Amino acid sequence: MGGPLMTFVHRRRRGAELFLLVLALAVGIGAYAAVGLGVEGVVPADLVGYGGWLTGLIVAAHITVRLVAPYADPVLLPLVAALNGLGLAVLRRLDLTYETLGQAHTFARQQLTWMTVGVVLFIATLFLLRDHRSLQRLTYTSGLAGIVLLILPFVPVIGRDINGANIWIRVAGFSLQPGEVAKVLLVIAFSGYLVLHRDALALAGRRVVFVDLPRGRDLGPILAMFGVSMMILVLQNDLGSSLLFFGLFLAMLYVATERPGWLVVGGLMFAGGALAAYTFVGNVQRRFDIWLHPMDYYTDPGTSFQPVEAMFGMGWGGLIGRGLGNGFPERVPFAYSDFILSTIGEELGLTAVMAIVLCYGLIVERALRIALISRDGFGKLMAVGLGAIFALQVFVVIGGVTGLIPLTGLTTPFLSYGGSSLVANWVVIALLLRISDQARRPAPRLDPVDDDVADSESTQVVKLR
Repeated sequence: MGGPLMTFVHRRRRGAELFLLVLALAVGIGAYAAVGLGVEGVVPADLVGYGGWLTGLIVAAHITVRLVAPYADPVLLPLVAALNGLGLAVLRRLDLTYETLGQAHTFARQQLTWMTVGVVLFIATLFLLRDHRSLQRLTYTSGLAGIVLLILPFVPVIGRDINGANIWIRVAGFSLQPGEVAKVLLVIAFSGYLVLHRDALALAGRRVVFVDLPRGRDLGPILAMFGVSMMILVLQNDLGSSLLFFGLFLAMLYVATERPGWLVVGGLMFAGGALAAYTFVGNVQRRFDIWLHPMDYYTDPGTSFQPVEAMFGMGWGGLIGRGLGNGFPERVPFAYSDFILSTIGEELGLTAVMAIVLCYGLIVERALRIALISRDGFGKLMAVGLGAIFALQVFVVIGGVTGLIPLTGLTTPFLSYGGSSLVANWVVIALLLRISDQARRPAPRLDPVDDDVADSESTQVVKLR
């Protein structure tokens, strides 16, 4: 006779999610009101309308989760709501400043429109995708679609070169970044491929310095992804996306095989490719020179003026910032997109920047937690990949703004102005919630074989938070 059967039952925790959403809305709406007081000296006249629209979007997302994904993670949606709300407030602060300079911008209004589209797709994803495992059937279709989207900016009619990066397309009057959608499709493709082939990829080859390197015959996938990442780096002039896509595949490959040798091989390949690009591609070399010696190029327009001004602003902001409306973020040309974190650092201080980094860290932690409790290999790898998207993108963006690594052109998720990124990231959160709902949902009860196990007194139920 065995011991009591221990059954783990996750609580739904929708009430906790609602409480956290109230706090998140307080952050977003409160920051919006503080912007009006700091810049104009009065509470914004549209505060009620803005707050009502933002609240309606978040409540609609919460009700959807409550109805179709009741066991989903209760922390992800509040974190996203807080970041998105704060980003809208900072964009409104920049709009007011640009108006005083005679430059009419409506970044906040447009971003709220894109947020509405993102929430609608978030809701549609949860309603239409009832089981994430159905995406495994689209492994190769997703991979092909992702590659096509990465190639679209090279098409002469619709491709656009904006600010030196050839990563945009223009369709029906809108500028879009197809790479933002491609990253989601490639996560699906990588997950399906690695689930099928991880046993072969996990086989060890030659052992070098306590590390088992992969076999030569298994290097095909990583060589293909390396070629794609180098194409993005050289042809699209986009170091950030190159690092994102290759790092994403490498992280998922390591998790699938549990072989550190893949990290060694992948790291050496990317370092070699970056060195070759630095040697033979003039634009890449210039970026590294600006990163290493920013003050030497400070007076040269279009080079290091922006990152240097961003560092000046963050330094002036100090620990608690100058207050919303009391800084000069307009000195940074792209304060609304690539450098929105410098605006926050100047006016809300290092404290707010650390809080934002913590929020992103929690999103990644929840994604990895979802991967740990997921019952299927495809869901595990997909959750890891979606979490790696945020981890790599935030590292690349914040590292570039603070001078830790060369500057790249990626946006800060949910904070920066940009419709493609915002909509794609809302869909990523929907996918994570769907996987977590499947993972936390109680497993169907099976008929016990042992009569002793069938006894209700011998079954112990453990509720997980």
